[in-house]
Amino acid sequence: MNNLTYLFKNQNLIKVNIIVLSLCVWSCSTKSDTKTYDFTTQFEKSEGLETATYKETIMFYERLAATFSEVKIDSIGETDSGKPLHIITLNPDSNFDFSEIRKTKRILLINNGIHPGESDGIDATMMLFRDIVQGKIEMPESTVLVTVPIYNVGGSLNRNSTTRTNQNGPISYGFRGNARNFDLNRDFIKSDTKNARTFAQLFHLVQPDVFIDNHVSNGADYQYTLTHLFTQHNKLGGELGEFLHTKMTPQLEQNLADKNWDITPYVNVFNSTPEQGFSQFMDSPRYSTGYTTLWNTLGMMVETHMLKPYDKRVEGTYELMKSMIEITENEGETISKLRRNAVKNIRNKKSYPLQWSIDTTKTTILDFKGFEGNRIESGLTGAQRLKYDRNKPFTKKINYQNYMTSTLEVEIPKAYIIPQGWWNVLELLELNNIEMKRFEKDTTLTVNSYTIKSYETRKQVYEGHYSHYNLALDISEEKVSFFKGDYIIDTNQNGFRYLLETLEPQAPDSFFSWNFFDTILQQKESFSPYVWEDFAQELLRSNPKLQIAFNLKKTFNKEFADNWFAQLDWLHKQSKNYEKSHLQYPVYKLF
Repeated sequence: MNNLTYLFKNQNLIKVNIIVLSLCVWSCSTKSDTKTYDFTTQFEKSEGLETATYKETIMFYERLAATFSEVKIDSIGETDSGKPLHIITLNPDSNFDFSEIRKTKRILLINNGIHPGESDGIDATMMLFRDIVQGKIEMPESTVLVTVPIYNVGGSLNRNSTTRTNQNGPISYGFRGNARNFDLNRDFIKSDTKNARTFAQLFHLVQPDVFIDNHVSNGADYQYTLTHLFTQHNKLGGELGEFLHTKMTPQLEQNLADKNWDITPYVNVFNSTPEQGFSQFMDSPRYSTGYTTLWNTLGMMVETHMLKPYDKRVEGTYELMKSMIEITENEGETISKLRRNAVKNIRNKKSYPLQWSIDTTKTTILDFKGFEGNRIESGLTGAQRLKYDRNKPFTKKINYQNYMTSTLEVEIPKAYIIPQGWWNVLELLELNNIEMKRFEKDTTLTVNSYTIKSYETRKQVYEGHYSHYNLALDISEEKVSFFKGDYIIDTNQNGFRYLLETLEPQAPDSFFSWNFFDTILQQKESFSPYVWEDFAQELLRSNPKLQIAFNLKKTFNKEFADNWFAQLDWLHKQSKNYEKSHLQYPVYKLF
């Protein structure tokens, strides 16, 4: 070996040793850095005046997951902002396979920042997860925690200090609308946003037993920092609804009272005084808790009071979530059993309630802690305005209307049939884990068919839609031919409630209500009056009964009698020339 070869080999050996040494130093320093992360939140650093930004929030959980094996951070799906939706899971077993978790544990899902200006839950949940893994509060044994740190990513990035006009802090915060200016807490059924579509994936992956959505209220002034908005117990129904009403809600109230935190049901009033009494808010499936209820999840919203100091609101949200963890721990076996039975029980019923109203025969008496409110003359408008006097607190017994009764029920079919052309609807059904089969050949079946008899449409746009309501139907039994590839959907499945709430057109948040089927409302073929009039006369000559009906309609309906085109149009609709697809609801029921 010559000197040059020896030197070359030794130089390579030196390089390798340097690389290995560098890797060891980097590895050791990284591990050391991980241990020295500062997990003080921006909320705490600012002494309760500020909320974490989107970037600060995600970085906090990334570092928490890097430090503690009990925590995992994942991104799942897209949002309208272009950024992914994150979920953070806390499990003392460090097992993050939800199908395995569900075998022995309950799952509590916490959603934050659906309205990023209502940021209390964002900060409270960061501290909650940190305090659990650091041992400051007891680690739950049979409850796995999952959180969406900030659901409305686009709204969180659109930060300002002014749009929450009524709110007392924090200094700056996100905006209610998302990246496309949708209110995400109205989008869970119609799923116009990528956020909502990703949430559906997340929800069916996690399949939570209990769901919390953290908010800040608008409305009246009163003494409470905390209010709760549980899903409506009659709508949830059965033993599960009874458990929510008589066990879970009172336990939460008592648990917080033991910690010196007063709480009351969400004060569902606007520009009026609560002592007059108020009703429970009805969360239809457009809302987060209305959506999660469709799978028998015990859902609630936290509504802190907008006028209370920010630090107290965050502290209250933190304590409420701690209490819900304790309840889920203590009642876990009962919750699991009731949820299993709920699926079974609801499938065995013959009818399903679609519409609800307040049951005026039942009320709950609340010892409500408010402030005196009076109507005084406005120095600005000259009209009477509402003014609360915080120097005059009171405790009064008031009526709380928290019972609902069904006003419309439909017979539950064995299956629904949807032609394959309605891919926009089928896409959402698939997204929500609805089990569907396709006809393997052209098939004719006797089905129940809906024809739209009448409906009304909102005059003001709402979340990108002019929705329909006050719908009346003609129901008939007829033979309908379906094509190979059309879909038949058995109602005997976990998505039972979702199917009825979306496919029954009279449901308040049905796909029909949200304009998914609007093309059937427009007639595609018409007639030229000068041509049709000759055919119409022949139609009447060959059909004496129709001639009598036509004469009676002209006799007793002056508006009809004075409108020549209305007469021709009515006759056209009685003829075989009138298209069958107009006002024909394209979802059929099989019994």
